[in-house]
Amino acid sequence: MAKTVFKNILQILIILIFNNFLAQKTPEKLPKNLVKDTISKKDTIVAKKEALDDVLQTKADDQRRDIPKKMTFLNKNAQVKYQDMQIDADYISIDDNKNLIYARGKLDSLGKIIQPVVTTQAGKKYETNEFSYNTKTKQAIAFNARTEESEGVIIAQKTKKYNDSVFAMRKADYTTDEYFVKKKDTAADYFMRASNIKLIKSKNKSQIVTGPIQMYIEQVPTPLIMPFAILPFSDKRAAGILIPSFGEREDVGFFLNGIGYYQPIGEHFDLKVLADIYTKGSWNLRPQMNYQKKYRYSGSFNADLGTMIRGIKGLDDYTKNSTYRISWTHSQDSKANPFLTFSASVDIVSTKFYNNTLNNQYILNSGSNNGSVRVPDVLRTQQNSTITLTKRFLKLPVTITGTASYSQNFATGLADLRLPQMNVAVNQFYLFKSKSGVRQGLLENITVNTGFNLTNFVNTQENELFKKEMWDKMQTGLKNNIALATNTTLAKYFTFSLSANIDNALTTKTLNRYYDPVKNVTVDEINKKFAGYSSFSTTASLQTTLYGMMKFKKGSIVEAVRHMVTPSIGFTYSPDFSSPNFGYYKNYYNATGALTPYSIFEKGIIGSPSNNLVGALGFNIGNNIEMKVKSKSDSTGVKKVKIFESLNLSGSYNFAAKDHPWSIFTINGQSSFFNNKLTVNTSLSLDPYKIEFIPGQDQGIRTEKFGAFGVQGFNVQLSYPLSSEIFGEKTDYAKKYSSKGEVRNENYYFDDDNYSRFDQAWTLNINANYAYSKGTNRFGNKIASLGLDGSIKLTPYWNVTGSTHYDLVTKELAYTRIGFSRDQRSFTINFNWVPFGQYKVYDFFIGIKANILSDALKYKDRSFTQPNAPF
Repeated sequence: MAKTVFKNILQILIILIFNNFLAQKTPEKLPKNLVKDTISKKDTIVAKKEALDDVLQTKADDQRRDIPKKMTFLNKNAQVKYQDMQIDADYISIDDNKNLIYARGKLDSLGKIIQPVVTTQAGKKYETNEFSYNTKTKQAIAFNARTEESEGVIIAQKTKKYNDSVFAMRKADYTTDEYFVKKKDTAADYFMRASNIKLIKSKNKSQIVTGPIQMYIEQVPTPLIMPFAILPFSDKRAAGILIPSFGEREDVGFFLNGIGYYQPIGEHFDLKVLADIYTKGSWNLRPQMNYQKKYRYSGSFNADLGTMIRGIKGLDDYTKNSTYRISWTHSQDSKANPFLTFSASVDIVSTKFYNNTLNNQYILNSGSNNGSVRVPDVLRTQQNSTITLTKRFLKLPVTITGTASYSQNFATGLADLRLPQMNVAVNQFYLFKSKSGVRQGLLENITVNTGFNLTNFVNTQENELFKKEMWDKMQTGLKNNIALATNTTLAKYFTFSLSANIDNALTTKTLNRYYDPVKNVTVDEINKKFAGYSSFSTTASLQTTLYGMMKFKKGSIVEAVRHMVTPSIGFTYSPDFSSPNFGYYKNYYNATGALTPYSIFEKGIIGSPSNNLVGALGFNIGNNIEMKVKSKSDSTGVKKVKIFESLNLSGSYNFAAKDHPWSIFTINGQSSFFNNKLTVNTSLSLDPYKIEFIPGQDQGIRTEKFGAFGVQGFNVQLSYPLSSEIFGEKTDYAKKYSSKGEVRNENYYFDDDNYSRFDQAWTLNINANYAYSKGTNRFGNKIASLGLDGSIKLTPYWNVTGSTHYDLVTKELAYTRIGFSRDQRSFTINFNWVPFGQYKVYDFFIGIKANILSDALKYKDRSFTQPNAPF
């Protein structure tokens, strides 16, 4: 035994001596002039550089060293630390000859990896089945590697690391599904697959560059294939492809809507170029530029240029039309310059842009507010543009505002242009100073408001803009208004007010009217000369407030009713400026030979002074009626119920009028019921004079017979928002059902029969409108419509929305939209549909929600997109 041990020790010593002998190298002969320097320096011997640049630290439950092969084997809970890299695996081998570290994950009985290799470097964690790393070249190769980057993860069959900055991957999938990234789910709800991916890292950012890449949803391939993709992982803006929606429209065919590219430009600008492509030949190009400078200003430029083709070329139904829209918005931060502000809202479109639109966005969206009713963009009848520049002064009580406005009427094809328009307003001031510091009486309370307004205005056809025809129609007017007002209290309970208005106007064009018997027409001739007028009116009014309370017996459901009345009377006086002494009115003989007066300022932008003597006494009676009722839900035990928030009756009597001294009486009311849910607005117009009709004619004559009080107009608007919260209390599922489960990221409670239970929230907004106008017409006109707008959650992440409008007069559906949306954790699916009407269209869209892809793979905002979608 001792002999064998001695023999083994001797063999090891021989091998070590032999290896040391082979490692020695015969020194080369040095030049004579270098021998002295070499010997005189202590650090002349240069040691051979080691294969490792740093210490290699290892640990494992089982370690084994093969000295002849220069191999180290680590088994179970193996770990290697080298420089900034740490490898944790079930098995690791280290080959000193090849400078290679190999790691493998834990295997089950069938040889399948059940626990991956975890490699951590520079704060990044990588999971792989197998991993090899060359300590000399710094290159690595991994199989089935899982690489986490920012909010996403990449899984590749094979990954090669060239250096710390470049990784090449083959057959790789990329996803931002949060549940898959955090390993809450074994399958991603979506991923993007590419044959080759290159991951490029730098100090401040990293990005993925791919070849052809295809989107998969729930493991199912989609038609969304891109020729390449650049996905940056950075907080800064980055260029990227814009994902389109696709669908079909009856008049223009199948389409891709919103395909394009996003490009940031410098620090303050970015650019989007979108395109809509249709199979029947139509196309649309939509460049959009946004700009922003913090604490200074922000804005955007948008254009919409397209050609719409309908029908088949050569047939009678073939049409080809061009449409355009150019818009610019600009807003200034209020803190940037409080003394000089500039804003712009410019939106110029072709006449048939909205009601004959090529852009599906204006068909599928919910439109804009028109009073209490939302009007879809395709039903727009008017478009307005305004540019405003306002100058204020630190020491002067003056505000100067310059505006330019452009208004289009799509029904008439006419446009109103005001360019430029300037208003100089003097801040309100008191005419007399207060003696005691507290203003009392009529004199000390006199306030003065005054200013100047300069306007250049023209109403013209769109094809005449900035041409000679437009400039010939252009009118210029200057108007000054001086308003004096004061008030005081009389007998403690009455407020007395006195006001006067003085208007001074100047214009460059006046009217000369005459009858041409040859052509049998009335001719309006425009004179290009300066003319002006001054007018005056004054009003004195008196008002007070009265309260009345009716209390009921104790124990009654209704405890009390309160009635508040606000009556007011006022007298208005204005001279008759049609008198020949003023020269504001002239006469001409009409077709029947009757002498007819007209104003020389008629049809002008400064208006005309009144042509009748006014000495009218007007009245207004305002009412507010509320009641207190018992309520168990209120902490006080009672609650207020509004019967009428407002109910106003108004009219006037003109003492100076030669005929019809009474005006038309108007009644306006507003109220709300069912806990302020149902809102009702009404108005009623009554004519006190009787209207008589000649047999066979629809237009009547207003007589002097007082007391008829015929209905001239009536309007009622109702709005009622319904929701699931109104009907019944909200169910506490946690207390009612003990069983709880989760399907992906949707939480459900289950009853005893194992049926899922969840809160199905829904809303339904009802809008109804009825309007009747008669005037002197025998039959009058009616308008009646019913609008519905609502949504319902089929599941916590399935949402259905829709709206429709029904014309009760024509008994037809005016406009209907239906939308479905699905929140799929990391992306949304939207389907929009207009089933009938002028535009029959459906639109399908998929949008990724990850913040890191908000620039690279942007998606459009849709009317049915979930609120938490980032773009």
